[in-house]
Amino acid sequence: MEKRSVEVQVGLDSDFALLLRESLAYEIKMESRSKSKLRGFIPICLLLAVGGIVYVGYFCPDHVCALTSRDSSWTDLTAKVPLQDNLGKPLMIHSNPVNLKATNPGLSYDDVFNENFQFDMNAHDVMVFLHIQKTGGTSFGRHLVQDLDLQRPCSCQRKRKRCHCFRPNRNENWLFSRYSTGWKCGLHADWTELTSCVDSELDKNEGDSVKRRYFYITLLREPISRYLSEFRHVQRGATWKNSRHFCGGRTPTHDELPQCYKGDAWLDVSLDEFAACPHNLAANRQTRMLSDLALIGCYNMSYMPSVEERNRVMLASAKKNLASMAFFGLTEHQKESQYVFEETFNLRFAVPFDQHNATVSSFTLSTLRPDQVDTIKKLNALDLELYEFARKLMYQRFARLKDRDSQFEDRFAHLGELRGRGGVELDWDKMLDEDEDTTSSAVNT
Repeated sequence: MEKRSVEVQVGLDSDFALLLRESLAYEIKMESRSKSKLRGFIPICLLLAVGGIVYVGYFCPDHVCALTSRDSSWTDLTAKVPLQDNLGKPLMIHSNPVNLKATNPGLSYDDVFNENFQFDMNAHDVMVFLHIQKTGGTSFGRHLVQDLDLQRPCSCQRKRKRCHCFRPNRNENWLFSRYSTGWKCGLHADWTELTSCVDSELDKNEGDSVKRRYFYITLLREPISRYLSEFRHVQRGATWKNSRHFCGGRTPTHDELPQCYKGDAWLDVSLDEFAACPHNLAANRQTRMLSDLALIGCYNMSYMPSVEERNRVMLASAKKNLASMAFFGLTEHQKESQYVFEETFNLRFAVPFDQHNATVSSFTLSTLRPDQVDTIKKLNALDLELYEFARKLMYQRFARLKDRDSQFEDRFAHLGELRGRGGVELDWDKMLDEDEDTTSSAVNT
């Protein structure tokens, strides 16, 4: 594949410069630590090297040690290791050519729009759904496997949370999501986890190493409503305690990520208690799940002690990654989101996405004290800025797609209406208030 560079212009030059600086700082810091550990071994290595030269020169037979007949070398190994991922974008290389950071950010929206790429289900394209809690992702995920008009529809079994979403010409997954592949990269895996995991998991699942193109998708929700929805869900017993939060090659220690509660769940927690825990990942969850956490040292707060600096880097990273995604939708703007999805992937839903804006969370918000509202807004300040950024960006995408669609008025007026396909209207307000999994054990499966 021809190499090409992709730029995402989102008006965040200063923030992206900050990201570059932090990324370089991370690499330099890790390298300096490695150098300090290796400094003590240098004399030993020199002695071994001298001994090796003496052995090769005087004792080793020519047919064994001749330099011109060796089978492989470090240079050869470097040449054999792919330094480009399947999208032609460079991978980060650390201490040696074998130790690659195998993250794959996927095909960006600009790739899809500007280069006129099409999602090719017959080739090796894979849609990866990054599912953020309480954004409507559970129901959206079900509709991805049940209500898309496909040449080979997903095969779903009753009373099971799995569907076979195979390509028309072979039994190979085109969708990486909860209902198609399960939580292969961990329960509610975030951007950091998914991009370093998806490729290897699909290789294991399909028994073959294939060059794939990845199209990342996600949903975002108005942060205050999402936070209150998560609060109510936790009150009912949800914990997501089996999430791995894998980052930097390991899971966080208990000291790095303590629990906010004792026992198996945080049942009947009050809103004030919920908001008071400094380790509660509900706060700014969308920003954290969309950012590259390696830039801030993962969950090790001592790596970047300044909370203000951590927040700046994390928010800039989340904006950059969101802007690079092939698709994201907003739960408060469902008709526009449906149109953008369908036009981006050239796929059609058999149901319209409806909306009435009357959720339980909106009712809960109306009952809060002013000081509680202020606290929640402060706790979710990053998500509020991210959501406003996402709203403007999605409408920019919507306008671009609309401008090139000569049949826009008819298309937009009849979204979800397919001949020969009857589907239940997708009511986003109702689905946001559904108890996705009624018990803590169900949530953590």
